[in-house]
Amino acid sequence: MTTDRTRPDLDDTTVEGLGKLSEALETVEQARGMLYGFHQLTGKADLLLQDAVDLLRQAGHTALADDLDRDLVGRNVVADRWTFQIVEDYDANYWATFRDLDGRARTELADGDRHVYEARMKQRERSTGHPRHEAGPALAD
Repeated sequence: MTTDRTRPDLDDTTVEGLGKLSEALETVEQARGMLYGFHQLTGKADLLLQDAVDLLRQAGHTALADDLDRDLVGRNVVADRWTFQIVEDYDANYWATFRDLDGRARTELADGDRHVYEARMKQRERSTGHPRHEAGPALAD
């Protein structure tokens, strides 16, 4: 790995393409986080629903409690799937493939360096010699 994170050996279009790919992966990571949030919130809702069913049954609303228990508790959220299955499918069939191909692109085009686009942006936008605008530990001003 080279010490100059700006990778002057790479053409601008390659660096921009790697930057867009990295941005796309970061967006997928955000989507994945939201999917895990969806999974956890749906699970929490099901547990709260079970509490509601128990309370309604204790209060004598047996028919309503039975309907809620039968029709909602443990129900698939999409056809044939609970949320953990959606998360697992996303991870196995999309997220893992995206990460693998991002890694391949970085390995093949930039010797595995990450954030080359951002490193170039930092060099362009920082004030050379100004405190807190240092190039980085591996670069000299």
